[in-house]
This record gives sequence, structure tokens and C-alpha cells, in this order.
Amino acid sequence: MDKMVFLAMSGAKEIMLRQASNNHNLANLNTTGFKADLDAFKSLPVYGPGAASRVYVEDQRAGVDFSSGTLISTGRDLDVAVNGKGYIAIQDHDGSEGYTRAGDLRVNSAGLLETGAGHPVMGNGGSIAIPPFEKLQIGQDGTITIQPLGQTATTLAVVDRIKLVNPADADLQKNRNGVLHLKEGETAEADASVSLGTGVLETSNVNSVEALVNMIELSRQFEMQIKMMKTAEDNDAAATKLLQLG
Repeated sequence: MDKMVFLAMSGAKEIMLRQASNNHNLANLNTTGFKADLDAFKSLPVYGPGAASRVYVEDQRAGVDFSSGTLISTGRDLDVAVNGKGYIAIQDHDGSEGYTRAGDLRVNSAGLLETGAGHPVMGNGGSIAIPPFEKLQIGQDGTITIQPLGQTATTLAVVDRIKLVNPADADLQKNRNGVLHLKEGETAEADASVSLGTGVLETSNVNSVEALVNMIELSRQFEMQIKMMKTAEDNDAAATKLLQLG
């Protein structure tokens, strides 16, 4: 009975982990530029003396879905989206350089250009500081041009240029903050071939229908494991009763 109980218990635990990952994706359905996490179950046979009689399962993170989300028009000057392949370089909370597709930019109270999640956007020489302005425009190459506060429309100043990169997807990994980093901890070089679209945002690439179907399927699998544990308990009770009769 112990084999059956431990197999069912292990299965239920790993299904719960898979549910958490799937629910995390579903919760970020409306998060700008979010990339879905991928999970996979791995079989783990128990080896030892005699024939292998048990196979456990382990939920493993299989990577990130790097497919693009849908572009939606906002008309907002500070909203940008990467055209095709590429990423916007940002400063993660630990100070390291990370990469994102989230282009919901804003200027904070300190004058720093940051994403909606509060990550400073990187430029040619570090994080980008924006002076007081009447109007701000972001070019396709990431160049930021402003009309300084109190100046006429003909007076324009180039502030900085957003660092745009295009590392290989295989070299990227996502941390718990949802920020992409190079696996070796290095920084990617700026790529002039990456361009931006202005007045648009890239939505999450999470497939809501698929995530909901997975949630139902995982729930049924979890219930099956619980039923197996209950069956093992009933079998154990029946065996104990038979031994008492003997």
C-alpha cells in the first residue's frame, strides 16, 4: 500500500506545482509584454535491486514561450512596441541589466524613464533621465526627442537613445520578476536592426483558452491522485481487518 500512497502523493504535489505555474500565466493575461512560462512533466523511475516497480513524476520548468503577443494601438506617445525580434534593455531591481518587451513607458517623479513595472530604461550610458518637457517623441530607432519646457515647437533636443538588443532566445532565461537575462550573466550589445513602433503596445502572449483548459485538466488529474490515496487507505483498512480475522 505504501507504494501506491507515495506515488499518488508525489503526483498530487507535482500537479499542484504545475497548477501554480499555469495560474501564474493566466494571472498575467493582461500584463504588457508578458512571456508565458512553459512546464513539462518528467518521469522518474525508481531504480534498485530487482525490477523497477515505481515511476514518480516531476514538474520541471521547460523554458519560456518567446512568441510575440498582439499589438494594440493606444495613441500614447510613451507607448512603444518592438517590431519583430528584439528587446528593450532595462535595469532590474538588483541593478543588473535585463530585457523586456513591455513598452508601457512613463517618466517618474525623479525624471527617469521607466516601464510600467518600475524598471528604469537603459540608454547609451545607463538609465535615461528626461528633463522637463512640453512634448516627447520616441523614434523607430529608440531616439528620444523632447520639446524642452517653455520652448517653442521648433526647438527640439535629443535626450538619449533607448538601448535595443536582439540576443538569441536560447541564451535568455526569465527570473522571478519576469525580467529576461542572459544565462551567463553578461550584457547584450545594442543592435541597430531592432526598431520600435510608437503609440502601440504588445500584449501578453498567454493563450487564455489553452490556460483555462489546462487548469481544468490539471484539476481532474489532482482529483484522480486524491482518489488513489483514498483507495490505498481503504485497501489498507480492508487488509488490516482480514489479518484481525485470522
